[in-house]
Amino acid sequence: MKFGSDSYSHEQCCSQGHSSASTIATIEAALSADPDIDSSAITIRMVGPVVLLEGYITKTADRERAISLAAMIVGPQNVQDRMLGRFPTQ
Repeated sequence: MKFGSDSYSHEQCCSQGHSSASTIATIEAALSADPDIDSSAITIRMVGPVVLLEGYITKTADRERAISLAAMIVGPQNVQDRMLGRFPTQ
């Protein structure tokens, strides 16, 4: 049984998926390694070349740091912030 054309190599067919996965993993690692940010509720997705930062933050500084780290990896024009604030009540 055949699926797809034999004229395409694996790299040609799947390069976007591997690239997205490695980009997401790199950003996740950068967020996890930063001791100044709580990234436990931040989710990273990609739509084409654009990184979507989604989920929740508990400090305004976390938003700025997450965007900054992602921008260092994919460029500022390719980062979209969709994070929501969950700020503790005092």
